[in-house]
Amino acid sequence: MEQGAKRPRVLVIRGGAIGDFILTLPAIRLLRDNIPDAHIEILGYQPIIELAVVAGIADSTRSLEHAAMARLFVPEAVLDAALRDYFRSFNLVISYLFDPDGILRANMERIGVKTYLEASHEVTPGGGPAAEQLAKPLQRLAMFLDDPAPRIAVPVMAQVKKPIMALHPGSGSLKKNWPVENWIELGIDLAKSFPEREIALVTGEAEAERGITRKIIEAWGSISFHHWDQLPLVELASKLTSCQAFVGHDSGISHLAAACGLPCLLFFGPTDPAVWAPRGAELRIHAEPSGDLAHLGFKQARDVVYQFLIAR
Repeated sequence: MEQGAKRPRVLVIRGGAIGDFILTLPAIRLLRDNIPDAHIEILGYQPIIELAVVAGIADSTRSLEHAAMARLFVPEAVLDAALRDYFRSFNLVISYLFDPDGILRANMERIGVKTYLEASHEVTPGGGPAAEQLAKPLQRLAMFLDDPAPRIAVPVMAQVKKPIMALHPGSGSLKKNWPVENWIELGIDLAKSFPEREIALVTGEAEAERGITRKIIEAWGSISFHHWDQLPLVELASKLTSCQAFVGHDSGISHLAAACGLPCLLFFGPTDPAVWAPRGAELRIHAEPSGDLAHLGFKQARDVVYQFLIAR
């Protein structure tokens, strides 16, 4: 970029849950690699979108949950002057928001956004890895994804005395979960069989609401473990980076662990790992053929976990 020239400004609008956003990180990195001098901003849900800044591929973020943003989905809405100026300040706006009637597009065109690109948030079954599908709209800008693996590098918050194996017994859907009773038994078994390692139980809001967290804590009263509960994502990423291994399901936290470079063993049931599994060399998938993780027996799963941990 010539000295004195203004930096190009790129805005990526992305809603969705943790896993959805992490799967979009390779597309954002593609923008960074192809427009290295650009100021890239993410408009989405805090604090999820902060992961793009931590990953080094976005410069700033802004919350999509501000009341003024709702008017973007009202036909021919009268928008606040500051909001109009905000969107017009970007040379390129890419939106992953659901806009079936084209209202958002029409409002963007009406307020004078220079270049607006619609990128579908939907992932097609059998259409290849989700990260590749989410980056495909950028091919219209002659940007092609070579590496579909999200990467988030954060400093480790503290040194650990023993290797830590992190267990995350939840996900956004109960259908994707191995029964909590099996996780309870697994934790107790691992504490006895791997005394040279420590266990970290990772739980979030979904596990608290479903009573999963309470059940495990009560049942694990006889063993020692760390409990990382509803931590800010950047803090959780730092803690996960200090771990030796991670065991979980198809979940947003599993995508976070994989993006942090953590060796992961993930149990898949009704979802297709060819589409939804994280990408990375340190990844092992165990898919239940029936599609129902309730059919995955404890002994079989425990043996898979043992093999995974012994190889670490």
